[in-house]
Amino acid sequence: MPRSLNAVLIGTFTLRFSTGLAGGLLALFLAHLPAHGGPEVFPLLVGLLGAMYFVAELTLSPIFGVLSDRLGAHRVMQWGPAFGIAAVLMRGITPNPFVLGLLSGIWIFVWIGVTRFLEGATAGASIPSVLGYIALGTKDDQLIRGRAVARFEAATLAGLGIGLAAAGELFDLLGPSAFFLNALIYGAAYAIFRWGVAEIPTLRQHEAVPDPASGPHFSWRRYREALVGSHVLLLAPTWIALNAVVGSWTSVSLFQLVSKPNPRFADQVLNGGLSGSEVSIGVSIGLLIFFGGLLYWGNRFKRMRRTTIIGFGIAGGIAMMGAVFGLNHSQGWGIGLVVPAVIVLLVGLFVLAGATPAALGLLADMTEAHPDDRGAVMGLYSVFLGVGQIIGALLGGAAAQWRGIDGLLGASLLLLLIAILPLNRLRGSEHLVGTVKDPTRTGRTARDQRAKSGA
Repeated sequence: MPRSLNAVLIGTFTLRFSTGLAGGLLALFLAHLPAHGGPEVFPLLVGLLGAMYFVAELTLSPIFGVLSDRLGAHRVMQWGPAFGIAAVLMRGITPNPFVLGLLSGIWIFVWIGVTRFLEGATAGASIPSVLGYIALGTKDDQLIRGRAVARFEAATLAGLGIGLAAAGELFDLLGPSAFFLNALIYGAAYAIFRWGVAEIPTLRQHEAVPDPASGPHFSWRRYREALVGSHVLLLAPTWIALNAVVGSWTSVSLFQLVSKPNPRFADQVLNGGLSGSEVSIGVSIGLLIFFGGLLYWGNRFKRMRRTTIIGFGIAGGIAMMGAVFGLNHSQGWGIGLVVPAVIVLLVGLFVLAGATPAALGLLADMTEAHPDDRGAVMGLYSVFLGVGQIIGALLGGAAAQWRGIDGLLGASLLLLLIAILPLNRLRGSEHLVGTVKDPTRTGRTARDQRAKSGA
């Protein structure tokens, strides 16, 4: 891929590593806050502080997406690391006795809530501008687009996961001073975006006489047309549902697997009791399979329709849920039954991995009809991701409390069925966003050519 696209992906990994590290350090810092002279922290408060991140990302992503269209994606993507630097520096000085004296009582949580909001602003500013840049930089090559969006997903997941995993060791080693190290890593992300990425001129910059309708001023009418006219609303239910499935299994399932076994679900093999190391091994294997799926399906964009890959992904997810259900009720099973079920699970996960880059690629394709609003349209990635994660966490949590792992599987199956519903209609309009040719139009064109030649 072009050097600037590679730099954007490396910068994304660095930024998401910083974000994952910041989240992990915050959880550990809050757990040790009384030891530094601060008040006791309760789990509900930790949850509320965590929600501040998604509130910021959901509300700010559309705004920063529009700004990236007006001011340039390269400029706006540099703002994300700046917000992150401010957030972790504020946290780093919190244990200072003078600061703790000023932030007595509830004000310390307001202060930390502001830092969490700034972290959400980091994602809100960087993701729409980075994705807008990728959409613009790959507009002439579907193969490169497929690879770029798949690697964006891989860089995002790997950065968050590795950053979160590194938080424990760094906090044990440096304590709250690890936040200052985190600021340096955010600074590295800024340097990559600032000096490693070249500006890509937009269509408006090439126009000798700019079109007044696409001028530098924001237009709600054009923004609405970009969202409705680009068929984004057809994609939204499918993508939100898929993100909700992923969200429920990356949060609720981990808690279910390691928690104390619930006697109400004694018939379920996966009903808690696993050690942290056992879960870590399983998650590591799952991530490797998922990354492999991202890269494989990302290389199929030139030969397969986006909706076909999404459909395969949903089918893989359903097969995966069936395999997990079997393993959850595998009392008395021999190795001859367990191994095939595990293989189906892993294959299903590999196939499911293709749905996310395909949906992201389809969103990038939709920007071709509105080249001056790429950031605004691509900013919906964060909206779909955030809404899906919240729905998945709430629905998955309620279902797991009702029926354990079986309840979580039932909720996931429901979400996957919801994801299927608009897929056929989206497939019928896929030619309108430039991914495939309209077969009806192709037929008419051929008949017209025969008529002209007298055939």
